[in-house]
Amino acid sequence: MRADLARMTSEPEGEAPASQSRTMKAAWADLVRGLGQHELWLLLGWQDIKQRYRRSVLGPLWITIATGVMALALGLLYSVLFKVPIAEFLPHVTVGLIMWGFISGCIKEGADIFIDNEGLIKQLPSALSVHVYRLVWKQTLFLAHNMVIWLILVLIFPRNLGWDLLLAIPAFALLIINGVWVAMFFGIVATRYRDISPLLEAGTQLLFYVTPIVWMTSTLQENMAEMGSRAKLAQLNPLYHYLEIVRAPLIGAPLPAYHWWIVIGFTVCGVILALIAMRQWRFRVSYWV
Repeated sequence: MRADLARMTSEPEGEAPASQSRTMKAAWADLVRGLGQHELWLLLGWQDIKQRYRRSVLGPLWITIATGVMALALGLLYSVLFKVPIAEFLPHVTVGLIMWGFISGCIKEGADIFIDNEGLIKQLPSALSVHVYRLVWKQTLFLAHNMVIWLILVLIFPRNLGWDLLLAIPAFALLIINGVWVAMFFGIVATRYRDISPLLEAGTQLLFYVTPIVWMTSTLQENMAEMGSRAKLAQLNPLYHYLEIVRAPLIGAPLPAYHWWIVIGFTVCGVILALIAMRQWRFRVSYWV
């Protein structure tokens, strides 16, 4: 096993490690080199899942069962409270929970990604981004398992999805790109400042309640007319737009174009922010862990 890892992480002869240069080009080269070491992070991500559910009969399906039970409970409860038909509200909650699992996993586990991989970082000469790709790959596998719940809902509550369903593919791609920069940025910062991780844990929990996952923005505006324009404050939450570009195609809801532009804008800014953090501090991570 160790020999295989060494082979996957070996540096090409005659090339200097990119970490020796504090430039944006070198930071980008780390991302590219890590992507090229896909055999390594694909293997490590799969091993993470096997290790987590070792000796378990159902394995990762436990996450699917837990997500499905939570979606069913919250969907039934809040559909009654908000007086929304269950056929409309349950798919909204379910897809929201599935996507939230991916987003929150990249944020919370991303903060500890380099700390948890201290041994590999110090012993194997791989690109720093390998550990980030490993995390995002693992979260993607969890998301794929949970999409079984969505398939079941489509069969129970048939919806006219149409060709708009294909919009979920670029939306998933944007989520993955954001998962990479989020894990990279917070992973580097939280390795240097260890208080960041518990702050992100608490902050992510708070974001769950202010993001329209178990509630709908349309219902909020209808049931709280006395609040007027204040009900539209949910639009200021960027995670709302991230959820919408994936959820709307999957449940057959209309998707205004401004959601895409907001997500693309945040994605570009986030990638630049992660590259700046890599340029400044990525070569210090091995000393901080």
